[in-house]
Amino acid sequence: MARPYVILNAAMTLDGKIATASGDSKISSEADLTRLHRLRAKMDAVMVGAGTILADNPSLTVRRVKGKNPIRVIVDGMARIPPNAKVLDNSARTIVAVSNAADKRKVEKLRRAGADIIVFDGKDVDLYRLLEELHRRGIRKLLLEGGSTLNWNMISQGLVDEIQVTVAPRIVGGVTAKTLVGGDGFGKVKDGVGLKLSKVSRVGSDVLLVYRVAGAGRD
Repeated sequence: MARPYVILNAAMTLDGKIATASGDSKISSEADLTRLHRLRAKMDAVMVGAGTILADNPSLTVRRVKGKNPIRVIVDGMARIPPNAKVLDNSARTIVAVSNAADKRKVEKLRRAGADIIVFDGKDVDLYRLLEELHRRGIRKLLLEGGSTLNWNMISQGLVDEIQVTVAPRIVGGVTAKTLVGGDGFGKVKDGVGLKLSKVSRVGSDVLLVYRVAGAGRD
């Protein structure tokens, strides 16, 4: 399958949380936010799930450094994001991937708000086919910014090539607090996705870990 090179980027606490139980996801230091925007500026597109839009309403643009805004890709199977979401402003092009089970009226509202809609058969967005379509449209470098469910779906299907995660010097706990990767998970440690550490550095008060993903499904 021809697809973009995918980098998963995230900030998490030392105990692996990307948000608290109440939904607070302000984990990155100022230095790490600048690093993130520098990374975005190098990408053709940035991708998140609908949950991230509903929880944080990010713009997913480049503001802290000079550079172009990447195309924004939203995986939103049931067309849940509102038409006034920041990702639908005119600062960058936005692609919304939905399933044909989504409410047609909601899909049309997103289209009228400026979204480029891609519809997939069934109840879920086919991530393999989505990445193929993004590659066909000229996207070669894709930044994945989660959340935890989309991270799991991408990683478990072999669609992530590199992981960049900053670890903040905080422990927040919480049984219901979201972790870096959610989903069903693997039953045994030996079945988990293998990683190879390629870089360790400090970013402000945080530690940046960069991994290559073993056996990522690329042709």
